[in-house]
Amino acid sequence: MRKRLFLAAILAAAAGVFTGCETIPPGAERGPHGTMAYDVLIEASEPGARIEANGEVIGNTPIHLKIFGDPDGTFHDFGSYYYIIRALPVVTNQFLQTRVFRTGRNFTPEDMVPKHIYFDMNQNSPPPPMEYPAPPYYYPGPYYYGPPYYPYYYGPSFRFYWGPGWHHHW
Repeated sequence: MRKRLFLAAILAAAAGVFTGCETIPPGAERGPHGTMAYDVLIEASEPGARIEANGEVIGNTPIHLKIFGDPDGTFHDFGSYYYIIRALPVVTNQFLQTRVFRTGRNFTPEDMVPKHIYFDMNQNSPPPPMEYPAPPYYYPGPYYYGPPYYPYYYGPSFRFYWGPGWHHHW
């Protein structure tokens, strides 16, 4: 009787440990990988501007975009470091507008999913800040031959002999 009670207690504890908790609010639309849907309104100063999200055309402004993000309100990492939304100009003398959001890939910072995005098509966008400088070994010139390669070392060496036979190790 004690063995059965002990086994039932162990199974109940294991079920409690391996059972996940509900993190998505009730009534929210579920998405892939434990995400939830956020509705983002995108508007532009010139109605009818074409909107692209991660390179795919989603429509013309004003438009509602469904973004799947983490339940804490941040962008989810679906394999990319950035989530990019672009607005293409409608007439001449307007500028391409871009909003870049970080997704938190490989422990980088992540941004909150906005509720509303407004593109002013008459303003020139500033260049994005460079958060991570190029590594020190990167040379942007046209010719890069790589580090020097030495195929063999022609210096002094030591040999050790051990055990029966003629085994040696350098």
